[in-house]
Amino acid sequence: MINLILMIPLGLISIFLGWRIWKKEQITLIHDYHHARVAESDKKPYTEEVGKGCIIMGTGIILTGIINLIGSTKYGWICFVIFAVLGFRMMFRAQKKYNGGLF
Repeated sequence: MINLILMIPLGLISIFLGWRIWKKEQITLIHDYHHARVAESDKKPYTEEVGKGCIIMGTGIILTGIINLIGSTKYGWICFVIFAVLGFRMMFRAQKKYNGGLF
């Protein structure tokens, strides 16, 4: 139960921040270093990819808490790893494509 109590707010915060980055194009929620060389014309696709990656990770955090509550924690953490890898991959790809570098 404590997992769910901790995981849901963390997941919701991640989803909220991802939504703000993606839909509101709030590039300032990303550290300056990570968007220093992003061209103004690339701002929309960059924030979209980074925001979606953040939302994917937040969804994985929430699902991990729910799965851990319902059943085996092994499956919950497997879910967490899968969603974290997918989210980080999206962010990494956007970083490399639009900022010309790595994190």
